[in-house]
Amino acid sequence: MRFVALLCLLLLGVPAIAADRTTQQVFDREIERKAVQAVVWGMPVVNYDLMRQEMLAKTPGKVGQVIYWGRPLDWRNQTLTPNPDALYFMVFFTTKDGPIVLDLPPAEAKASFNANIVTAWQLPLEDAGLLGIDKGKGGKFVVLPPGYKEKLPDGFIPLQSEVDGGYMLLRSNLPSHADADVQASIDYGKKLKIYPLSASGNPPETVFSDVKDVLFDSTIKWDTSFFENLNRVVQEEPWIVRDRVMIDQLKSLGIEKGKPFEPDQHMKSLLSKGMKDAQLLLEAKYDAGFPPFFSDKSRWTFPTYPDLIQAGGHGFDEENAYPVDHRGVAYSYAYIGLKRLGAGQFYSISIRDKDGREFDGRATYRLNVPPDVPVQQYWSVTAYDRQTHALIKNVSRASRSSQIPELAKNSDGSIDLYFGPKAPKGKEANWVPTDPKGRFELMFRAYGPTKEFFDKKWVLADVVRVDK
Repeated sequence: MRFVALLCLLLLGVPAIAADRTTQQVFDREIERKAVQAVVWGMPVVNYDLMRQEMLAKTPGKVGQVIYWGRPLDWRNQTLTPNPDALYFMVFFTTKDGPIVLDLPPAEAKASFNANIVTAWQLPLEDAGLLGIDKGKGGKFVVLPPGYKEKLPDGFIPLQSEVDGGYMLLRSNLPSHADADVQASIDYGKKLKIYPLSASGNPPETVFSDVKDVLFDSTIKWDTSFFENLNRVVQEEPWIVRDRVMIDQLKSLGIEKGKPFEPDQHMKSLLSKGMKDAQLLLEAKYDAGFPPFFSDKSRWTFPTYPDLIQAGGHGFDEENAYPVDHRGVAYSYAYIGLKRLGAGQFYSISIRDKDGREFDGRATYRLNVPPDVPVQQYWSVTAYDRQTHALIKNVSRASRSSQIPELAKNSDGSIDLYFGPKAPKGKEANWVPTDPKGRFELMFRAYGPTKEFFDKKWVLADVVRVDK
């Protein structure tokens, strides 16, 4: 093909050296374009691998074991938009040697959880817990490897996966952040078990590792290391039929199943350019915002694109839909997939104040949360670093929630929350600190939202800047 292009240029009277240079530029631009496409397409699986590799490199945890954060999350947890008002338990698994059982406990009088089980591509397999498919009864969920056909023993809930790898995020609910409630939440979360189906007759003890003091950073690395993560998963996992179009695309970047990924300096420079373009593209799409949620003009938006929510709920198996671009945006700022968004939890994002300005860490803002939030469990509001989408580093706390008994209420039962570098006088209990050197974004969480919430009978106001 290069010979044909060169011949055409020569016939047009282009000097051989210039023609060769022009041909190389054409090929280079094609590599850069394919690198952008690979980043957008591969974002969810690289997101998964970044967390897995961080566990393997920095914690005692291993695949098939459980890592957990033994206190409400703080800035040391640098995952993408995590919830600092629940106790996190995370399990990475693989079905390469056979089905894996995730044995989850039933809800108790004062203890429950919300869990999501996903594949390496973050495709939701099932939601579990008090508001999941089991309705709080718990159960023995079995992740099955691709093509598995054997009959399961009675009492096991099958989850058919397209690939071998995956993980589960279990949030053990907190009545409050008090030490006793935190410990009770840990004790309850430790009732979960993971083991091979082949060992179900005599399951081995599940290993738990507390990683609360580890700087666990799985934010997206906007450099060529992205392609190393992508290559690792390509080597490990079978191709999904709908993704086979990417086989040749990745081959042109040096990523090919069964072969080492060893880009030379020139290829690395092209991958680096493609990565930067992909970053600009995904950030621009995120900055454009998602559809508003509470009203047509609300600055509180859906947590992602409606077509992606629908596709995830249908296993990305719709005949005429495959929102790869929207998926790439979503997994550049968040992780985990929900089978039924809104059944157990619903999130809403705000990246601008009432006047349409981006949130500035130097300024002070107020959010009025009306009374009687229509949720069965709790609500919270969390501030994140706008650049990394992780918790703001080196701050004393990241959120305020209905679990905080000391929150000051207004006479009408509403609550004013404040965001800024310093607490307004007398408002310390209702304040979330920000970094004056950067921008931030907010996420409102509703755990156990009711019909009234989705009917918009209760409306969350836009955030107002108070130090104009």
